[in-house]
Amino acid sequence: MDLSSKESDCVYLGGLLHDLGKLGVKDTILDKPNSLTEQEFSEVKRHPELGAKILMAMEELRVLVPLVKHHHEAFDGSGYPLGLVGQEIPLGARIICVADVYEAMTSDRPYRLALSEETARIYLLRYRGIKFDPDVVDAFYRVLRGK
Repeated sequence: MDLSSKESDCVYLGGLLHDLGKLGVKDTILDKPNSLTEQEFSEVKRHPELGAKILMAMEELRVLVPLVKHHHEAFDGSGYPLGLVGQEIPLGARIICVADVYEAMTSDRPYRLALSEETARIYLLRYRGIKFDPDVVDAFYRVLRGK
């Protein structure tokens, strides 16, 4: 994706820290084995901003704030916390979003077993240009294919 070494490092660190704000969400919600209530989901949706707030307190990590804050934005504007659209979403956040969704789908969760890698790939393709930046999805597929 033509990122500089510094930008690539930021995406890597942002990926590691993207869910930092979940420290402020009750474990009973995060570990719930069935569907969340609307109120519980509202609590979970606070985690990007909580994570950004935590990172703002550390000068050397402030560069990661936009990536952490916006990793749940959707390419079509239907995401959160701000409903940013397309290129308004920082590129690093768009990359983290795709990687996060793929990892979440292919990992066991308290509420379901891991889905197959093929199912996750189909999902990314289905929502390419809707939830996900099409260029990021294409780059992700190139990485998966080893090209």
